[in-house]
Amino acid sequence: MTAQQNLIVGKSRRPTLSRDGRTISVHIPITLRHQGGRKQVVTPADAAPWIPRASRIDSTLVKAVVRAHRWRDMLESGRHATVRDLAKAECINESYLSRVLRLTLLAPAIIQSILEGHQHAELELDGLLGPLPLNWAQQHAQLIAQ
Repeated sequence: MTAQQNLIVGKSRRPTLSRDGRTISVHIPITLRHQGGRKQVVTPADAAPWIPRASRIDSTLVKAVVRAHRWRDMLESGRHATVRDLAKAECINESYLSRVLRLTLLAPAIIQSILEGHQHAELELDGLLGPLPLNWAQQHAQLIAQ
């Protein structure tokens, strides 16, 4: 299929059952279009458009999560004995380092959503640096309620 061609499939029909009763065929009207080097599925004119949610990677959140895990590794490996030593070595405020370190206690699903850019739209670093429950379900509920 060249960049100029589109694949257009006709009207949808009722699902059909095979003679042996083991397979159902569903016919869906779609249009495939090349756009910017990618194939794009175009919905029919009378259907509501479907647009996947674009990822919104917040580099501030990602950087804070990565720093938190790096700092935790530095403490656990013994490179720095205390948070005070680590803060001095990193030339940052001890209080800030302690608040960022708490990000290592976030639920894995929340961390994954941050790294993939699918976090809740209102989620910002300030909201994560405040007190958070240790229970992952409660964290999720609190962060969505913000």
